[in-house]
Amino acid sequence: MHDRIVAQAAVAGKTPADGLYAKWTVGAAVFFVVLEMAYLTFGGLPPTLRPWVDATHFVLGRDFLNTWMGARSVFAGGPAAWFDVQAYNAALQQMLGAAYPEHYWSYPPHVLLFIWPFGLLPYLPAYLAWCAVGIVLFLVACSGALRRDHLVFAAVAPAVAVCIFFGQNGFYTAALLIGGLLCLERRPVLAGVLLGILTIKPQLGLLLPVMLLLERRWLTIAAALATTACLIVATAVLFGADIWLAFWHKVVPQQQWLTAHGDGLLLVMVASVFYGARLMHLPEGLGWAMQGVVTALAIAAVAWTFWQRRDRTLSLCLLVTATFLVTPYILNYDMVVLAFVVALLRERPDNTVADHWLLLAVWTLPVAMMLAGAAFIPLAPIVLIAFAGRLIWRLARAQAHTAMPWSKQLA
Repeated sequence: MHDRIVAQAAVAGKTPADGLYAKWTVGAAVFFVVLEMAYLTFGGLPPTLRPWVDATHFVLGRDFLNTWMGARSVFAGGPAAWFDVQAYNAALQQMLGAAYPEHYWSYPPHVLLFIWPFGLLPYLPAYLAWCAVGIVLFLVACSGALRRDHLVFAAVAPAVAVCIFFGQNGFYTAALLIGGLLCLERRPVLAGVLLGILTIKPQLGLLLPVMLLLERRWLTIAAALATTACLIVATAVLFGADIWLAFWHKVVPQQQWLTAHGDGLLLVMVASVFYGARLMHLPEGLGWAMQGVVTALAIAAVAWTFWQRRDRTLSLCLLVTATFLVTPYILNYDMVVLAFVVALLRERPDNTVADHWLLLAVWTLPVAMMLAGAAFIPLAPIVLIAFAGRLIWRLARAQAHTAMPWSKQLA
């Protein structure tokens, strides 16, 4: 079980802002239902081609196609054939029998150790199971820190709707990150195992070494390293040691190219400063320079936060927020974890009216950034930088709690 985290000076019961959040919760639930029903309706259900292909000649769940293909590859010699983008899309073309947006295999090979059961199912049942299991794991992780009535607020977050729409893995990565952070105090080995598994999406863990080293979490670090090593070795045993060489030589350069040149939906879905600069058609060199500055500031902010014991709730939230600023390639469906951050902070008695509206801006960001992106407005980096700045300001003012463990300081 996750440690229950209780915020400093938090009071039980209703707060003046509960009515505001209740309205947004209902609105988000309506949006969720309308979005998914509209997708199914305008997608052409009942299906016109196959039980898992819509009338736009593309699969329901869209990005889950990569997960499902990877899971099926476990039973056919492994995913190495999909590392070549032309071979992968030729296989998809043969399977779908129709035009569709080009796909890229992007996951480290050890993700197959966790997704293989979905390859035993036909596509549509696998997609439904993927979403259902992911939501359950996300809410279980959140339940270690959130009040029960706030779980609904997290469950209907716009990031959840986006994640289901695209069939993405934001539920799973959020559960791993949240679970790892909440287990640090009393279950350091389990925390390390969860954070080690998070290497399936390494950009979400870039700042974890900073925090773990500054906090001297040696047992967690050892467990994370051992878990990662075991996953690498297990993958090499199952699919051959050259699976990692193939991944390094084919997929990594492909992802580097995609980061620098991805277009279409990526321009309104990637939350980074670099993509914000690309959205505004700034020179590429300037975009990389801006990203470099923000990356350095994000690292410095996390180092400052964990250099000594500070308000642990705010520190945790800054770590997660900085994760979205430190990398040039992170997407809105990864923001499921930010729904947890907002739910964690919403009940703090020291929130101002401006804080509540900023929290709601972060909560709605996965959808709002796509709408703003259509007008060439890089909303995601603007909101995330403002949120991080506000957290730093609050941390600087908050009284440091050097002796109390997280389990008595966070909510």
